[in-house]
Amino acid sequence: MTQIRRRSEISARSAGRRPGRPEGSGAGDNTSERILDAAEEVFAEVGYSGATLRMVAAQADVTQALINYYFGSKYGLYEAVFIRRGRVIADGRMERLEELKQRTDVSVRDVVQAFLAPTIALRDSPGGRLFLRLQARLHTEPAEISYKLRGEAYDASTRAYVQMLASVCPQLSAKEVNWRMALMIGAYMYAFSDTHRLEQLAPAACDINDTAEVFEQITAFVTAGISAPPGSGAR
Repeated sequence: MTQIRRRSEISARSAGRRPGRPEGSGAGDNTSERILDAAEEVFAEVGYSGATLRMVAAQADVTQALINYYFGSKYGLYEAVFIRRGRVIADGRMERLEELKQRTDVSVRDVVQAFLAPTIALRDSPGGRLFLRLQARLHTEPAEISYKLRGEAYDASTRAYVQMLASVCPQLSAKEVNWRMALMIGAYMYAFSDTHRLEQLAPAACDINDTAEVFEQITAFVTAGISAPPGSGAR
């Protein structure tokens, strides 16, 4: 429901500045979703700065006028693309967190898996993998674009997980919990974004297309890092 409401908000913001419905955009069709899918592929490939509405229009087989009708601008389109799946991830995290809160035996591994599970599930679909590449690129986009979208999609759920980790790891300071949370985010983005590095380094040993393998390896790595004693890396 959050995702549906968010799309409605985006459409409502755009409605005040756009002309009447262009031809070929009949009510009840899936044109807007087709545009989002095409834009996701283009943004994942060349990033926000490198993409143009002409490229998206060609990929979706629509006119630029139709893209402007639905989304208002290139930024409006990028926002809709990012929020469409980002909200799914954030909502999934919060649902799993609520389940953890009902338990009394929560471990660091449980928290890590609850945080990562919605993203690994998304990675298991073609569109989801494109989104994760797009998300990895977000950190190279201008701050006025990346900070707003990242905050809108993820800040609330990330802060909630920081609080959960703090309760599960009372031996860690607030600084240590926040650092380890940030490093977990960096690690999973690299692992999930299809950099193909392991295909070059260890093609016979590692299978990056095996979802269970990817999930287990990133879970083990992150759990060990978060569980490390305070200051254990200091010299």
